[in-house]
Amino acid sequence: MFRTLEASDPALAPPGLRFVTVKSAALGQRADVLLFVPPQAAALQSVPLVLLLHGVYGSHWAWAFKGGAHLTAQRLIDAGAIPPMVLAMPSDGLWGDGSGYVAHAGQDFERWIVEEVPAAARAACTACSEASPLFIAGLSMGGFGALRLAGRHPRRFVAAAGHSSVTEAAQLDALMAEARIGWAAAPADRSVIASLRGADAPLPALRFDCGRDDPFIAANRQLHAELQAAGIAHEYAEHDGGHGWAYWAQHLEDTLRFFGRTLTNRSPRP
Repeated sequence: MFRTLEASDPALAPPGLRFVTVKSAALGQRADVLLFVPPQAAALQSVPLVLLLHGVYGSHWAWAFKGGAHLTAQRLIDAGAIPPMVLAMPSDGLWGDGSGYVAHAGQDFERWIVEEVPAAARAACTACSEASPLFIAGLSMGGFGALRLAGRHPRRFVAAAGHSSVTEAAQLDALMAEARIGWAAAPADRSVIASLRGADAPLPALRFDCGRDDPFIAANRQLHAELQAAGIAHEYAEHDGGHGWAYWAQHLEDTLRFFGRTLTNRSPRP
């Protein structure tokens, strides 16, 4: 899939972390992914793959080096709380203050995430394959991406989760210097609930949470109510905390445990 793929030397990178840069056809440029491969996965095949999407202003390193995502995953794997999982932490494509993980005129940030990031993980990590169960989660803009993509590609993901999620693309306007000119504008591209309601197959398992002091708490409560009204199964939780890494680093554990439970309880997808 990639004209070029550059990967870091494992002897020089922090334990378990692999830095990968590929030439993305979806974006027409190079793009970055940070992988975490726990030692328990090294001899396994088709290990579950978790995509973690960052928020505005961030990049591929944020989940690891601001949120300690790899440390949380390793701790849970060591304790037997979740099975070995590979984390793929991509950049959003680095458009302006944030791409929204949607298609733009000339660049397809949705295809980058859904197709190319898993392919990059498979190319750089022998523990991942086409048969690896695929999960997606994100924070803030990344929560918008994860939940919306679950509706757009329900056959692709086993489960999806969001933390402090943006629920409508218009909510990004106050955070970004750029206007959303050229962004895909169909309802399913602009709205989490529209995407989930419009899914063309049974939805993956869904979970999202938000801090009670978060500026997006009202939007998350509204999404919860709309999903209930639509009869769409999901888990929703509120916790103390605001819109920041202290909250996201703590509650990523909830998402990884949710993904582990989903694997245990899953039945074959149609």
